[in-house]
Amino acid sequence: MTGATGNIYCGLHEFVDMAFLLHLLRPNDLFVDVGANIGSYTVLASGVCRARTIAIEPDPNTMQSLRRNVEANGLNNAVVLEEVALGSEPGRVKFTIGKDTMNHVATESDSNTRVVEVRSLDAVLDGLNPILIKMDVEGYETQVIAGASATLRNPSLLAVQLESVDDTVRTIFANLGFKIASYNPFTRRLVDAEYGSELSSNNTLFVRNVAVCSTRVKMAPSRNILGHQI
Repeated sequence: MTGATGNIYCGLHEFVDMAFLLHLLRPNDLFVDVGANIGSYTVLASGVCRARTIAIEPDPNTMQSLRRNVEANGLNNAVVLEEVALGSEPGRVKFTIGKDTMNHVATESDSNTRVVEVRSLDAVLDGLNPILIKMDVEGYETQVIAGASATLRNPSLLAVQLESVDDTVRTIFANLGFKIASYNPFTRRLVDAEYGSELSSNNTLFVRNVAVCSTRVKMAPSRNILGHQI
């Protein structure tokens, strides 16, 4: 369970990205965890920040672990679990089996697969108003984004964290009014990534309104990470 053990060893498995979530979200905000895996981000969002979460995970075995983690943390009333893959339109797709955090929509070279349901993110959210989206879909971002046009245009959406980004994705987000930003959890500085980043990050952070997000992260309560206040 790579998605869980890193938190045990390091406090936060993806330190900068998880710290941004901890500082941005407020109680009753809506967080969308796309590619939730076993729920590390979901537990932080709903268990620590008291936000509402929609956690989306297509692999049935991983979903069992995700559901167990939600239940163990007493978050059933705060988290909605969606066992579905996301894409540009509804349908079905082959998905890999047994790759832990690296399961993905199958390619021709993948032999150990199962068929899973596909829906669009717009259909899953159905007019809801997310504040933050984390998207970890192992290179399937452009297809997910193609089915999320209404969601990404929703003015409630302040930021999106993506694992894999190419020029197409950058252009789409730029056209939607997002900028790539860098975050320092220790100083709570959110700056334009064009001018460099102070700390390395696992994901690319797209921010729609830097001023609003900066105010939020600066006003957030301190979080205790392995005895250190951030």
